[in-house]
Amino acid sequence: MASPSGNSSSGSDDLQQLMDQRKRKRMISNRESARRSRMKKQTHLNELMAQVNQLKEQNNQIVSNINMVNQVYLNVEAENSVLRAQMAELSSRLQSLNEIINCINSANSTIDETEINCEDDFLNPWNLLHVNQPIMASADAFMY
Repeated sequence: MASPSGNSSSGSDDLQQLMDQRKRKRMISNRESARRSRMKKQTHLNELMAQVNQLKEQNNQIVSNINMVNQVYLNVEAENSVLRAQMAELSSRLQSLNEIINCINSANSTIDETEINCEDDFLNPWNLLHVNQPIMASADAFMY
């Protein structure tokens, strides 16, 4: 006959086995959850690294574009300086020519045209060949 203590021992063993089985199941579940968590963390890290590489590439492209635009700006500044110098030279020449024209016109109004003796090369309109010289300027001379 089964003793109540033997029966209880058998029930206790069953209960212990059940608890051990639940404990093992929980441990397996926890390990699986930790594995998924590590995988998720690694995936996130890989995505962040890919994003870092993409941003670095974009940054390099932006820096390259900035350098290119900077070079174009410097070239335009140099050309602008040359054009300003040419404009100043042409303005000076125009002013000189206008002064010559005014001088000739005033001379024409007081003296008959046949009586004009232009020994001064500056007043002789046919001797203005030096005015037609090309304007020479370089960007280096105007860079500061």
